[in-house]
Amino acid sequence: MLILITGGTGLIGSLLSKNLLARGHKVRVLSRRAKSIPQIEVFTWDYKRGHLQAGAMDGVEVVVHLAGEGIADSRWTDSRKAALISSRVDSLHFLSQYVTPTVHTLIGGSATGYYGGDTGERLNSVTNRAGSDFLAECTILWEKTEEAFALTHKINLVKIRTGVVFSMGGGALPKLAGPVRAYIGSPLGSGKQWISWIHEQDLVSIFIDAIENPNKLAIINAVSPNPVTNGDLVHTIGKVLNKPVFFPNVPGFILRLLLGEMATVVLGSAKVASNVSPENFKFSNLEAALKDLLV
Repeated sequence: MLILITGGTGLIGSLLSKNLLARGHKVRVLSRRAKSIPQIEVFTWDYKRGHLQAGAMDGVEVVVHLAGEGIADSRWTDSRKAALISSRVDSLHFLSQYVTPTVHTLIGGSATGYYGGDTGERLNSVTNRAGSDFLAECTILWEKTEEAFALTHKINLVKIRTGVVFSMGGGALPKLAGPVRAYIGSPLGSGKQWISWIHEQDLVSIFIDAIENPNKLAIINAVSPNPVTNGDLVHTIGKVLNKPVFFPNVPGFILRLLLGEMATVVLGSAKVASNVSPENFKFSNLEAALKDLLV
């Protein structure tokens, strides 16, 4: 199949592209800048300026929508919130104008933030209600745009609600592991908040399965079957790296002062139930996942 990926040069998009090529698929990515990537067709686009390079949608069968600015890249000012939403929503609205009849499936990026940034001890399944904070607002709008896209073009839709992705290419893990390596690692806040995580390779496998079998599940909680608390995560990183974790927890009020509303990302508790068969995970065990990535 010919698969078009928005956000295809990002962390997950790059890894997904590599794995799709290995399975014999053709990959095309949209990028804001012209560049050359071996075996991949790169087309330029800029939804803010209404630009899509001619031919970008020709022959495309599956669209994977991963475009979106990083949730935790900078403090959530009003303008930053608007940019986080626009990069997910307006980009897909723009692309919708160019969909060709060959497209039969949209794989919609989403996030477990749909349930809210802090849901305490509640275990969130795909049937749970949406949250009401900014993370939920952003994700709800993201998903509604994907639903409208699929309905307009009468195509399949799979929404993949991704948890915290463990990768050394970016995201949370390098930020947590760095202090532990330097002997200054410590849990954040109470350390009791739940983290619903997934190894990058398992996430890519979920995306590939959704691409190749789009009628299997319409909504996927892309998280390991075994969520972990922040405290246990930091101590397990220490165990894997053979580094002691002895500093006291970083007080939550300090993180709130530094990060403002965005502190929810690190202090909020998100316990999410995977609806992917456990045997489909290569790294459902936290220690095994961390050893693969850190050692």
